[in-house]
Amino acid sequence: MSTTLVLTVLLAYFLVLILIGFITTRKVTSESFFTANRNSPWYLVAFGMIGTTLSGVTFISIPGEVGNTHWTYLTLVFGNCVGYIVIAVVLLPLFYKLNLVSIYSWLGTRFGEKARLTGSFFFILSQLIGASFRLFLVVGVLQLAFFDAVGIPFAVTVFITIAFVWIYTVKGGIKTIVWTDTLQTLFILISVGLTMYVVNKALDFNFSSALAAIKESPLSRVFDFDWRSGQNTIKQFLAGIAITVCLNGLDQNMMQKNLTCRSLRDCKTNMFTFSFFFLVTNVLFLMLGALLYLYAEREGIILPGKSDDVFPFLSLNYFGTTAGLFFLLGITAAAYSSVDSSLTSLTTSFCIDFLKIDPGNKEGKRKRIGVHVVFSLLMIFVVILFRELNNSSVISALFKAVGYTYGPLLGLFAFGLTTRFRVREKYLPIVCVVSPILSYVINCYSEQLLFGYKFGFEILLFNGMLCYLGLLSIRTNERW
Repeated sequence: MSTTLVLTVLLAYFLVLILIGFITTRKVTSESFFTANRNSPWYLVAFGMIGTTLSGVTFISIPGEVGNTHWTYLTLVFGNCVGYIVIAVVLLPLFYKLNLVSIYSWLGTRFGEKARLTGSFFFILSQLIGASFRLFLVVGVLQLAFFDAVGIPFAVTVFITIAFVWIYTVKGGIKTIVWTDTLQTLFILISVGLTMYVVNKALDFNFSSALAAIKESPLSRVFDFDWRSGQNTIKQFLAGIAITVCLNGLDQNMMQKNLTCRSLRDCKTNMFTFSFFFLVTNVLFLMLGALLYLYAEREGIILPGKSDDVFPFLSLNYFGTTAGLFFLLGITAAAYSSVDSSLTSLTTSFCIDFLKIDPGNKEGKRKRIGVHVVFSLLMIFVVILFRELNNSSVISALFKAVGYTYGPLLGLFAFGLTTRFRVREKYLPIVCVVSPILSYVINCYSEQLLFGYKFGFEILLFNGMLCYLGLLSIRTNERW
């Protein structure tokens, strides 16, 4: 692909996002940034959330991972769908009834100010590092595909990327993101669909013969009942529920979109519809992964050693200019739909929980813009830091470690919803810090300590349980 063509397509894409930002910010109020005036159509929110959920990491990882763990990821997705039902039935009515802007305000009501700040802190830490990690991987792909060819340094690429996000989110915030995420989800699905079409054509498959070939292949294995395996079906299913409740229901990034819907009924309809779209989209990614490996086997292509490189390698080298361009657009859309949401939710959480800005107060606008700038710069700094570390194992370990910080959020909300106990508030931050550290240590030595048992994603459940037990140990006789 020529660099001129890539530049033209990417610039056109970014300009469309900025145009959407301009259109959606006409006649906005101070509250629009945080809540979109609670007037978002549920179907746009549902469709756009697919792009946010499928980050750039997921976009390239799911197809590639099929070569390692086959379709066992699907049991995790089934658990995810159950988790979305839990969110719709349990959490959405609570958050919507209280008219929350930051969902961690409920922790303040339930346990006290330290609980609210602790919950918000863990979210900010997780979201800042997690979003930066996802952006780091995607910018790396764009750097190789285009920016290196024109001599633009990595740091400048990162700055340009964040600058575009800042431009179209700084004024409209979540109101703009509801619309831009819809466009970005569309590009993700087009990219996957076009790649599947190209591969099927090369293999001389139609849709039914492609399904038959995938079914006959060992790559389509879904179930794993080895209790020691990290892909054990039961563990994956339960972990899928916990991951969804934490990373969607207890995450300001995802819940902020849901709470922009016009009514609780719309919120629930959005969540149920999204869960269906989510399942279908993940099945498409798994089908694509199987087809990529079948294509490589048929053509005798030697694939990269890392599974994450399989989809980019084939798309940019074997599937032609159009498919390659839409791959770049797809991964860019996946990255942007994740980063813009993260940046907005980080700004919201800090403004509401730490600065206590009134969403409807115009005087808080200057502070909010300042916070938006600071988090943009922090994200740039963290991405460049990852690059300077130049150690993929260290960076991946850091990303995985940040996932442990959702355990305390699970424990806090679970304890608050299932008991009436108050706690000794001064010890609450200590419990929330100790539980992920202890979980991490136990996970590292689980095979020695637990007779060969190896934790998978269910470590999040274990983490939340430790936090729950810790809160139980510091309870008081006072009831809420």
